[in-house]
Amino acid sequence: MDSFDCIVVGGGPAGLTAAIYLSRYRRRVVVVDDGNSRARWIPRSHNHAGFPDGINGEELLERMRRQAVRYGATIVSGRIDRIEGEEGRFIGHGEGLALESRAVLLATGVENRRPDIDDATHRIALDRGQLRYCPVCDGFEATDQAIGVIGGDGHGVAEAMFLRTYSENVTILAVQSIEIDEDDRSLLAENGIRIEESPISGLAFGGARACVSLADGRQLEFDTIYPALGSDSNDMLAQELGIEMGDGCCIAVDQKQRTSVEGIYAAGDIVFALDQISVAMGHAAVAATTLHNDLREKDGQVRRARA
Repeated sequence: MDSFDCIVVGGGPAGLTAAIYLSRYRRRVVVVDDGNSRARWIPRSHNHAGFPDGINGEELLERMRRQAVRYGATIVSGRIDRIEGEEGRFIGHGEGLALESRAVLLATGVENRRPDIDDATHRIALDRGQLRYCPVCDGFEATDQAIGVIGGDGHGVAEAMFLRTYSENVTILAVQSIEIDEDDRSLLAENGIRIEESPISGLAFGGARACVSLADGRQLEFDTIYPALGSDSNDMLAQELGIEMGDGCCIAVDQKQRTSVEGIYAAGDIVFALDQISVAMGHAAVAATTLHNDLREKDGQVRRARA
């Protein structure tokens, strides 16, 4: 069985940043990546510092993988389905995998809930900028555009109000029905945000604009559409390990990214915070440094305070 100082579960920006730091700390680190990082969905990020012309999400991940491997990290394609053991000796199990480590860093992230479209259409829509998931990331790119927000509830209201900063042409669309109370309806009306009561019957992204078919037979066109359908945390491992959760679905950590289970750390979108690449990378830098220093202390390599 291969043995490491740390298993990093997740090969997104958080997991790869942690691997870069840990490998540069001369730690034996393995990243287990199932290939599902949300960063892969980004056609071009314009708010990642250092890339004024933007960078493709897959390209960013590839650069980070190369950097981690350069300093000695091992990257394995696969999925950790179960972790057993305790601080000092954890064993991560997956199909064809059995990895032993002294510590674990969870960077499993979250998954956006997608509209009901096939993978090929979804990729085309993303690449054309006709489908977007993160108004914090790319609301600026939707300035003065006709924006559709899929979500006939409080999530949709919040997202539409946020996007109102960038455009006066914002419309809320429903998957099944509109469930918006009178106070929110008044707020939307005051800000010029329209509500389409008829639910969506189809989405098309093959033309110059995104086309939304409604159940009442009408068709609407938008420059871009934001699904405000929520997300699901990849928290299976955390739940099985009995790790304390922050808001029911995100891992609670201390200021050093330690979880409630000794020897296990967490970083990125799986931790309750602003879901941004820069935040995930910051989490990872703190988590990796804490993990390294905790191991140093256990190995008697830290100077003790004198009385």
